[in-house]
Amino acid sequence: MFTLSVCPKPIIAGKMKNIKISRFMKRQCDSNVSYLSLHGMNTKKDLRELSSEELMSELKELGAPSFRAKQIREWMWQRGAASISDMQNLPKELREVLDGKYYLSKAVLHEQQISADKTIKCAFKVDGDKVVEGVLIPSTKRMTACISSQVGCSLACKFCATGRLKMLRNLTGGEIFDQVNYLRNEALTRYKTPLTNIVYMGMGEPLLNYNNMMRSIQWITSPEGLGMSPQRITVSTAGIAKMIKKLGDDKVKFNLALSLHAANDVKRSKIMEINDSNNLAALSEALKYFHDATGTRITFEYIIFKDFNDTIQDAKELAEFCKQLPVKINIIEYNPIDDGEFQQASPERVDAFAKFLESKNMIVNVRRSRGKDIDAACGQLANKNKSASERVFK
Repeated sequence: MFTLSVCPKPIIAGKMKNIKISRFMKRQCDSNVSYLSLHGMNTKKDLRELSSEELMSELKELGAPSFRAKQIREWMWQRGAASISDMQNLPKELREVLDGKYYLSKAVLHEQQISADKTIKCAFKVDGDKVVEGVLIPSTKRMTACISSQVGCSLACKFCATGRLKMLRNLTGGEIFDQVNYLRNEALTRYKTPLTNIVYMGMGEPLLNYNNMMRSIQWITSPEGLGMSPQRITVSTAGIAKMIKKLGDDKVKFNLALSLHAANDVKRSKIMEINDSNNLAALSEALKYFHDATGTRITFEYIIFKDFNDTIQDAKELAEFCKQLPVKINIIEYNPIDDGEFQQASPERVDAFAKFLESKNMIVNVRRSRGKDIDAACGQLANKNKSASERVFK
């Protein structure tokens, strides 16, 4: 079952300065109070939050045959039921009893935009009034869904539009799944191409919504869900050492990407306050632990900013940090946001940066942005969609 304490201890490894603890805990507590205000008085429970074992137990208690569990799972994870009443192959009496005890949490399409480069940005409503965004990114070899894990974000990275939004709550596993399922159907119907990859790189920090993230991946990869390979999934994190180690302990099969953006602590802390509590030394140790446990090569995401982290000296520091373990590096073109203090690095600087890393035998990809005309590019989600969450400038 979904349980939530009002003010949980922050799951951030290492010690934090007093002011950082206060700000982080306030954001997390605010998000939990917001969630409880909407759901705390609701006596119904989310049927999609039940494990297979819990669903079987519930049906047994109701005197329903066990095969009904498979039918219910098919409706929830394959046939896209919007409500329990949609489950037409269940007896009416069973539907009525379940409907009296449970509801189905859903992320429902609110708005859709299509870019000139065929990127599709979707705004999904949850709780009726909150919005998260997901993006379908077509390319020559891939059809990628970029999805959100939280309504807003508590980490306040300075270069990210979502970091300006108040953290309201975690998405449920079902709400994360809904984004993937909708974008998958769009890929098939609009572009006649199956979805090939899923990246947890939208709004929010997936590792601060660990259980729901894992639940969504369970159903995305299950034969009773979408049946996708976990090797087609990448979870991106701003860098929470404790939870990276937990991924290793859980022996996950999906890929891991770290939003690095600077390979020295002074610069990284300037743009990512999470680095004050999870510095590069702590992250290096956690990443080694993860790699030893899973054997998975880690991806470093490096957004390159003009006159901040685009010099050859920055590239040298990155190359040195990469010596710790097998990695590949994605250099990402920056997409300026409203009132942002950072700008895109010049093509010459980007090329020189990449060539230096390649000279050190690093695996390097330069990622050019897509969907910029509809604010669907990296770092732009919720940039113009004011209904996405309460806008809070930190």
